Amino acid sequence: MTAKECILGRRSIRQFKDTPIPSEVLTEIVETASFAPSWKNTQIARYIAVTGEVKEKIASECTDAYKKNGEIISAAPMLIAVTMITKRSGYERDGSFSTAKKDGWQMFDAGIAVQTFCLAAYEKGIGSVILGIFDEAKAASILEIPEDRELVTLIPIGYPAEEPAAPKRKPVDDLLSYQ
Repeated sequence: MTAKECILGRRSIRQFKDTPIPSEVLTEIVETASFAPSWKNTQIARYIAVTGEVKEKIASECTDAYKKNGEIISAAPMLIAVTMITKRSGYERDGSFSTAKKDGWQMFDAGIAVQTFCLAAYEKGIGSVILGIFDEAKAASILEIPEDRELVTLIPIGYPAEEPAAPKRKPVDDLLSYQ
């Protein structure tokens, strides 16, 4: 699979087969995702594989704002909680900010890592959807996230039980300009 095929083929998957994801496959996905670029190679993304009772607790207790996300989490054989180590990306060694973007680089680097993770998963036949609506504080508490980390997103993953069509894309003329 070429990079272009991977980018064009990956979709947000919300329906999964019951098939568990082998730990060797997850290890390969995270190893590939570790090559995502980051500020001064800080590599702040960390992944927590969540299954069983903890996954169900997150699905039932952390999705009141959008119940559909709880259903998606429950249906997935695994949930990946992505965290980032804080106060590294965008910072100098003395703790000052490197640019006017301040700590905004943290989320930028986490986003690159999340997309790289999802593309690496797709290459292995694993579907994913990146969730943003959930009770972050409660989920972080359930997962016992250390104080030096922040929960970025939850990604239900599994072998797809659906093949969604690509949504319409904006034409390049709307996306690209020259100066």
